[in-house]
Amino acid sequence: MSTATRITVTTHIIKPIAQVWKCWTDPTHITQWNAASDDWHCPKASIDLRTGGKFSSTMAARDGSATFEFEGVLDDVQPNKRIAYTMADGRICEVLFEAEGNNTRVTESFDAETENSVELQRGGWQAILDRFKAHAEVQN
Repeated sequence: MSTATRITVTTHIIKPIAQVWKCWTDPTHITQWNAASDDWHCPKASIDLRTGGKFSSTMAARDGSATFEFEGVLDDVQPNKRIAYTMADGRICEVLFEAEGNNTRVTESFDAETENSVELQRGGWQAILDRFKAHAEVQN
């Protein structure tokens, strides 16, 4: 059992769960929403969408000043319901997809790291989730 501080972010998306799942798990979509602000982007993403599969997203400052790989291993994949994973640094994350009529609630809970404040981490992850919501809601 992890003793790390857990942070939870959530959003409500006005799209059916199958569409939301596709936007979350398809690399062509991931590269379009996976950044906390407009001065960052995700030029490359990959995911082996199965329990035991690996994922990676290249996170890069648009001005070229910084880049890093956000990567890990998928611990549990339940299509249209749940993705749990362990990040490369050993922290755990769980993403839940819950149908609410013809809409979807996405809730992400993750272990905080110790380098940045909980507030900064919550704000960054919520910003990415908000960008995901905006992207998912304009897809057909």
